[in-house]
Amino acid sequence: MVDRPRRASGGQLVYTELRRQILDLELKPGQRLFEPELATRMQVSRTPLREALRLLLAEDLLDQLPTGGMVVRPLSAREIEELYSVRASLEGLMTAEAASRLDDDGVATLRGLVERNAALVDLPTDAMNAGHDFHLTIGDIAGHGWASRLHAQVDGQMARYRAFTNQSQERRTAALAEHRQILEALVARDPERARTLAEAHVLAARDTALNAIADRLDRSD
Repeated sequence: MVDRPRRASGGQLVYTELRRQILDLELKPGQRLFEPELATRMQVSRTPLREALRLLLAEDLLDQLPTGGMVVRPLSAREIEELYSVRASLEGLMTAEAASRLDDDGVATLRGLVERNAALVDLPTDAMNAGHDFHLTIGDIAGHGWASRLHAQVDGQMARYRAFTNQSQERRTAALAEHRQILEALVARDPERARTLAEAHVLAARDTALNAIADRLDRSD
């Protein structure tokens, strides 16, 4: 008997689309969600919608109101502090591991990603995606199972904040220079320097995100 690929449930499909809208800030932080409106807009019944909302609530992308409704989780300076601090430790660990495991093919791949980052440094979204690919590839080279799984969880939560770190040309240029330094440490097979540079890079992004969120919150007052 031939195994057929399992089809995603209606709830999973709705979850995927709502999650994208939350992470892309199409659904605004703090926005109240109304089930009838969402069901009509997405052309789905209430059952898969409720399944999707439960998954998003469990993922901490939604908050439950005392009245029973749900809102998109607000942006938070405290959340930035926590997420980026955890990510800095995980990135440091994986980058140090990658320095010990890197081969010539890995060097060529990372060099190509850094040069792609350089070619796109004037474009906020493209530069962000190129830099993100550089970090994900380092994680693949490291081959640290638990760190990768935890990083994926944190990375998903950080998607709402990542765009704030790449808004200015100054920060994009600095991030590119930091990527080049991390690459040099990896090529030199220097785990401790690679760890230190990776952690500092994430914390610099944290500071940029904190400043951007503070400005956004000030404007909303």
